Amino acid sequence: MNRNTRTIVVLAVAILMAAIAAFGVYLAVRSMPVREVEVARLQAVVAAHPMAVGTLVTKDDLKVVNWPAASPVPGSFTDPDKVVNRGVIVAVSENEPLTEAKLAPVGAGAGLTPTITEGMRAISVKVNEVVGVAGFVIPGTRVDVVVTVRPPDKSNASQSRTILSNVQVLTAGTRYDQERATKEGKPIPTSVVTLMLMPDDAEKIALASEEGKITLTLRNPLDQSPTKTGGAKLQALLGEASPPPIIRPAGPRLVAKAATPPPPVVPSKYMVETIRAAKRGEEEVR
Repeated sequence: MNRNTRTIVVLAVAILMAAIAAFGVYLAVRSMPVREVEVARLQAVVAAHPMAVGTLVTKDDLKVVNWPAASPVPGSFTDPDKVVNRGVIVAVSENEPLTEAKLAPVGAGAGLTPTITEGMRAISVKVNEVVGVAGFVIPGTRVDVVVTVRPPDKSNASQSRTILSNVQVLTAGTRYDQERATKEGKPIPTSVVTLMLMPDDAEKIALASEEGKITLTLRNPLDQSPTKTGGAKLQALLGEASPPPIIRPAGPRLVAKAATPPPPVVPSKYMVETIRAAKRGEEEVR
């Protein structure tokens, strides 16, 4: 047997022995019993599918899953009966635990009403796709309200100004549009946007809808500072100087004259005829 043949035989024997050893280790590991670690668990009620704001929860919308007891969700439920027939006030995703903060109070019903904060009002604004920031105004976003007013005389005194800032959007479009947009990650084709405002701000929106045109501007939710601007006028936009103020001619000046004092009262004079001896005369008597 030459040298090359001996080398090949040694390598073949070594590979065979290694394969046998690896297979033996595999069988030994496989035969070892599996050790399961017991983890404390509790039951949690989660959403069986995505639910939009205003949905009335039914048993078909819920399911109960095991949840680690070491990390419970604050305000979660273990009994589905405590969740049924309550309205959803925050959009819920699939397999997301339901909590008290995401549900309307018992007996409040469903729809938009339970989502309105106490002391505030909901008002709807008619918009189009452009005014609605190309459909990206969705429930929960924050917007500024800009109104453009043009005088009745059609002059160049048109002006735009931000009248409300950091306003919360309650709804945008129909519920079907909201669910489809949330599922597909697409913008919502809105025609009506509902805003949550204080009562006096709602009056401003109502007046602006009648007297001008409303535009919504989308803002970063982390930006909480109010918007303060001086507004934009058409003359400044076109680079024209503002018209000079109208100076009205002064009318005749009225000068107050001092009152003339009344003439002094002169006592009346009485004439008396007198006869002295043969002379007749008159004397004055005061």
